Amino acid sequence: MENTFFIIKPDGVRRLLVGSVINRIEHRGFTIERLEMRQVTKEVLDQHYADLVDRPFYPDIVSYMTSGPVVIGVLKGSDVIKSWRKMMGATNPSDALPGTIRGDFAHASDDDSVENIVHGSDCPEAAEREIALWFGK
Repeated sequence: MENTFFIIKPDGVRRLLVGSVINRIEHRGFTIERLEMRQVTKEVLDQHYADLVDRPFYPDIVSYMTSGPVVIGVLKGSDVIKSWRKMMGATNPSDALPGTIRGDFAHASDDDSVENIVHGSDCPEAAEREIALWFGK
């Protein structure tokens, strides 16, 4: 069994999709180990997205992620990191397939919007780092 970190981002919360996302998680058979709603700070985002802070689009990410509350959590399950990432779909909503969270719920846009409903750790090391960052050690 492994753990992964996930976020239902401000657009998912604002559009009342939290229940739909949680429903998919539960139907997939994952265990929700932690679940919390909170307002994100720039300081946490700077650590979470440390590899992006110098990119020209980073201020848009900060603006988006601080625009409203998020739901954060820890999932546990067999091969949960890989499975959750498949469930989320492609990062760009325009590329996300139907049946994925982003394919079904995210709005594709012509302005390269960063709004894409959910986040999930991409590897065990990232999951461990993100869980510790958001929930403490």
